[in-house]
Amino acid sequence: MNKPTPLSGFPEFLPSQRVVEREVIETLSRTFELHGFGNIETRAVEPMDQLLRKGDTSKEVYVLKRLQEQDESRDKGMGLHFDLTVPFARYVLENAGKLEFPFRRYQIQKVWRGERPQEGRFREFAQADIDIVGRDTLPFHHDVEVARVMLEALGKLTFLPGFTLQVNNRKLIQGFYAGLGAPDVEETMRLIDKLDKMPATDVGKLLVSEAGLSDEQAAKCLELATITATDDSFVEKVRGLGVESELLEEGLSELATLINATAPLNTGSVRVVADLSIARGLDYYTGTVFETRLDGYESLGSICSGGRYDALASDGKTTYPGVGISLGVSRVLVPLVQKGVLDGDRKVPSTVLVAVADEESRASADEAAQALRGHNVACEVSPNAAKFGKQIRFAERRGIPYVLFATEGGYEIKDIRTGDQVPADPATWTPQNESDLKPQVVANNEEKK
Repeated sequence: MNKPTPLSGFPEFLPSQRVVEREVIETLSRTFELHGFGNIETRAVEPMDQLLRKGDTSKEVYVLKRLQEQDESRDKGMGLHFDLTVPFARYVLENAGKLEFPFRRYQIQKVWRGERPQEGRFREFAQADIDIVGRDTLPFHHDVEVARVMLEALGKLTFLPGFTLQVNNRKLIQGFYAGLGAPDVEETMRLIDKLDKMPATDVGKLLVSEAGLSDEQAAKCLELATITATDDSFVEKVRGLGVESELLEEGLSELATLINATAPLNTGSVRVVADLSIARGLDYYTGTVFETRLDGYESLGSICSGGRYDALASDGKTTYPGVGISLGVSRVLVPLVQKGVLDGDRKVPSTVLVAVADEESRASADEAAQALRGHNVACEVSPNAAKFGKQIRFAERRGIPYVLFATEGGYEIKDIRTGDQVPADPATWTPQNESDLKPQVVANNEEKK
């Protein structure tokens, strides 16, 4: 077999790199569960009509088709899910009679998107979502809650660069555009969402040519989009633009409440900002919207986004409004790992390598290893009975910090980083430093650029 060619857009990690991904997933899971979010996993495929409810996504969906299917019409109605929100909405509808509302879920799973691979964008990638869904109604305080939970989770990932959570409210911008007299509010919002990809002058021209705004109206929309604040001072700035509507006031009130409630979470590396340029292009958002930028990696775009959706899930009789936020795990980690910014400190989970003096003593080495595993010390036995120096170098190459040797009186264990060697009983020994019990994430910010 010839050496395989890597598939673009389908990233894979080496074992030490996978340490980083697992630590992220475990930290997120622990934090979400501390806040009462239950874990679910949905199937990989959904009916195409459900997937395409989200809007203009037909070019992104991988269609599922059996190679040996004789009737080609049978399987083309299914596709791989491209996010976790649409399958979650279906899951809620199917299981509504068995769920307790408000239903709190977190989901960390792979998704697939048929787009052009580039930095931070892949065809297969992992996402981590939290959502709270109600039955018919869902109080606004849940919008605040999901923001606080995700901020707390990200704040625990201390090896990541800092980040800014940008928050806006669709009611605010829709109310502003409507109060301004925009002939097509949805198109105006779609075009404003291009501001992170196009110069403001170009967006302004599109607002006139495609959304039907006057030059004065377009200028007002662009002025609104320049407003940012880390407190509720944005409220007066918006009112100063002279546009009035009931929906605008509702959006201003909700956004001010969220900004004030999350202000205590602002630190040197975590910032929450009201940014009125954020619109989110997906059409199911109805209130709060989130986007997140990673310090020094703004070119990745939003690494964590979401918002309020009041009508994504409905069975015709009951509506299930919700609010959620999604972290692009792969979008964040793959560039950082590939640049050498993040890695694991060892290639294997083993804390100890049990040395083998000769093949006749391998059974004793296996017993010692099993004694260590009996109290959760990960270890492996040397694959051969080479000279002890070679066995130590074998451990060094794999990042294993300790080597256990059999002696006439029992066992001794050597910390190969410091050279310290002391007597040890495999049945009871544990490292003094608890962090040695599992691989650790190491950050090398020198490699950032």
